[in-house]
Amino acid sequence: MIHHTDRTIHLTDIVFPKNTNHHDTLFGGAALSYMDKVAFIAATRFGRRHFVTASCDNIDFVKPALKGNIVDFAATVISAGRQSLKVEVVMQAEDMLTGERVICTRGIFNMVAVPGKDQHDMDEVALSDLKMAEKPRGDQDVDLRIVELVFADDTNHHGTLFGGHGLSLMAKAGFIASTRKCREVMVLASLEKTSFKAPIAIGGIVDLLAKVVRIGSKSMTVNVKMWGEELLTGERTFCADSDFIMVAVDENGKSKKFK
Repeated sequence: MIHHTDRTIHLTDIVFPKNTNHHDTLFGGAALSYMDKVAFIAATRFGRRHFVTASCDNIDFVKPALKGNIVDFAATVISAGRQSLKVEVVMQAEDMLTGERVICTRGIFNMVAVPGKDQHDMDEVALSDLKMAEKPRGDQDVDLRIVELVFADDTNHHGTLFGGHGLSLMAKAGFIASTRKCREVMVLASLEKTSFKAPIAIGGIVDLLAKVVRIGSKSMTVNVKMWGEELLTGERTFCADSDFIMVAVDENGKSKKFK
């Protein structure tokens, strides 16, 4: 039985002040929350059943992630038992302007499959009998691919992803992709028409794919596509598509040419 999943799942974000401690570095509790989230997504994509975190091992913080850094959390399923998985998560911090990356921490998250609300027992095939598959066709040709989860605070009164939060996630993906492309200070200048094609329900995976499609002298266009993915079935739905116009600025906030 083969499940379509990437071998390594990436959750990428930016260290904003709300997640920093008094040293202006990423708060350790926030880092653990990110690591647990991406471990859960990796486990769910592998097994397509309900998982909970049983324990985590060998998590040592060896380097800090500074305010303003890009932080990347990469999760890989490294072993499987009958109803449990070991997921390794590696956290790296990246300087926006130099691209220098350092490993901040890594750890093992032990994820256990549990019955859902509508299940009395679990007679699925053993997790150890499942295999990894290649990326879905067409997803390889992107500059950035990151995932997120839809929690209750991210939803509207219908229990689906709030459009404003969806746009925020897409803009963040566009910002990271453009910054990595040119290593300049980038700001969002405008975005083309965005049409929301389908909702993403609470508990769903948000899959964001960003690609730089045009580079000018001072600006670039990043196309960002947003897909929704059902946790248990893996069914994917195209949800939104937009072009983000990103502009390079100098220390005074004025537009500047790329180096």
